[in-house]
Amino acid sequence: MSLQFRRNEDGTVTGRNENNGFTVTHADEEEVKRQLYEDAGWEYTPPPPPLPPGHHRFLLVHEDDGDCGFGDERYAGLRASPPEGCVPVDRGCFALECRRPGRTLLDAVAGTVAEIRRAHGVVMNAVRTDGRAGEWPGVDVDRADGGDAAEGVAHLVLTAAHRSRRLGYGRKDLVRLLDATGIE
Repeated sequence: MSLQFRRNEDGTVTGRNENNGFTVTHADEEEVKRQLYEDAGWEYTPPPPPLPPGHHRFLLVHEDDGDCGFGDERYAGLRASPPEGCVPVDRGCFALECRRPGRTLLDAVAGTVAEIRRAHGVVMNAVRTDGRAGEWPGVDVDRADGGDAAEGVAHLVLTAAHRSRRLGYGRKDLVRLLDATGIE
């Protein structure tokens, strides 16, 4: 089954169930999604309420090539005492659903990753989102909090750090590469 969504020039959103041709257009994107899910026979879960200003919602993940499920012993301390605002969840690997303060999403993610590393010795190496990461069509990169684009950057940086470490590269190598781009 294929559900498609399109943002229209007039600000409305059109959704279409490709299997049966059901189409709906509405000003409220969530209403379009709800109706399409209902038509498809899928359960619709509305988005969570907005967080207070200066707080961010994200899912931190620890992925490993080895067999390290949610119940792995190395996560016992983190399951028992997660950072404030984070809840351990099983996503096929160990993950934390977090609602944390920070000037930006990247600040919130960085602070949480550092806190977990210091307190538990685990380096969270991915950020997962329900949407798509990075600057793909439909992502608002100009939002004040960075939105989907900031989640994409956080995911890519954590993944790069994890993979670099496994290949024998260190902090200086990554910083030298970032500095070479001219990023301020």
